[in-house]
Amino acid sequence: MLFFRFNCLFYGLTILFLFTFCGRKSKKVKLKSTSTYFVKMPAPKKSWVKKARFISDTFFYRYLANPEFNGQFLVAKNDKIIYSRTRGYSNLEKQIQLTDSTPMHVASISKTATALAVMRLCDQNKIDLNQKVKHYIENFPFSGIRVHDLLTHRSGLPHYHYFVDHYTDRSWCLSNQDVVKLMVKHKIPLNFKPNSKFSYCNTNFMMLALIIEQVTGKKFPKAMKELVFDPLGMKNTFILDKKSMFDKISQSYNNDKRNRQFNHLDLIYGDKNMYTTVKDLFRMNLGTYSPKFISIKSRKAMFKGYSYEKSGSKNYGLGIRIIEESGTSDLFYHTGWWHGNLAMFAMNRKDTTCAIAISNMHDYRTQRMKSLIDCLK
Repeated sequence: MLFFRFNCLFYGLTILFLFTFCGRKSKKVKLKSTSTYFVKMPAPKKSWVKKARFISDTFFYRYLANPEFNGQFLVAKNDKIIYSRTRGYSNLEKQIQLTDSTPMHVASISKTATALAVMRLCDQNKIDLNQKVKHYIENFPFSGIRVHDLLTHRSGLPHYHYFVDHYTDRSWCLSNQDVVKLMVKHKIPLNFKPNSKFSYCNTNFMMLALIIEQVTGKKFPKAMKELVFDPLGMKNTFILDKKSMFDKISQSYNNDKRNRQFNHLDLIYGDKNMYTTVKDLFRMNLGTYSPKFISIKSRKAMFKGYSYEKSGSKNYGLGIRIIEESGTSDLFYHTGWWHGNLAMFAMNRKDTTCAIAISNMHDYRTQRMKSLIDCLK
């Protein structure tokens, strides 16, 4: 109900301000370099750009940054950044300010990047989506789960952050392989029969990271750098995998500005632990349109729904959430939430518009951008 009221209010404000707003001058933002994987796209019409900048400015100052915002925000169409803003601090205690090149933790948006790496390996015939997980991970304790089931959250695997606390004392940081060993040692059961229904679960993408390591022969951070980050020019993106980095990276906070300390789950990756910027996520978005980066077959497989057991508009593709509503374009997106980090990466692929917001101060407003995407049509 609250979101509905905001949605109506935002539309009303937009219409009102279109006639009364003098307009803040929006600095034109350009990508500093291109990638050979990017597809050339037509420039948006000047009239649309003017409207989009105003709508984005209204959304940012009247909603996202009202009264304050600690994070990064970006709106783009085709291969052009239309609007970008950065506010606040990456480290409040040390008074280190955020910039548009400060990597921030985007939590579950990491899953979309992990899925892209898997799809690139599929295109290279190194991963088969219909192959059993046990084919790649020998000590994996379940024989009936496919790679595809992991990507679509249809595996039935239990949530690792629920069961590991029963068997560890939280005194040391767990790795992905540690979680598998715990499942084997304590005979953790499945929650349901594989591919019988959808159930969002971080364990799925934790396992995909191990599969990527197995088929590439490289640690996940390096494999992601070579498969996704470097090809797309994502120079301010990395996977957190060392405890020694905890104090050197962007911190996370509650909305009362209390620091959320790192814990025993903060070195598990694939499902989370990607640190990036809104500009680098925009580059990742551009990569999804390029047949040089992922094949047309892989792209079609990624951006379609697979779970229709229940009625409703929400669905899930391969590492991407979907809202499918009749009479309008599908919204493809992923949200992220870990500690005080909240984010949203949203795309209307029919209109080739993209909106991204990241905050490290437990700000749920970052995840309410559907109305903004709708206004940009």
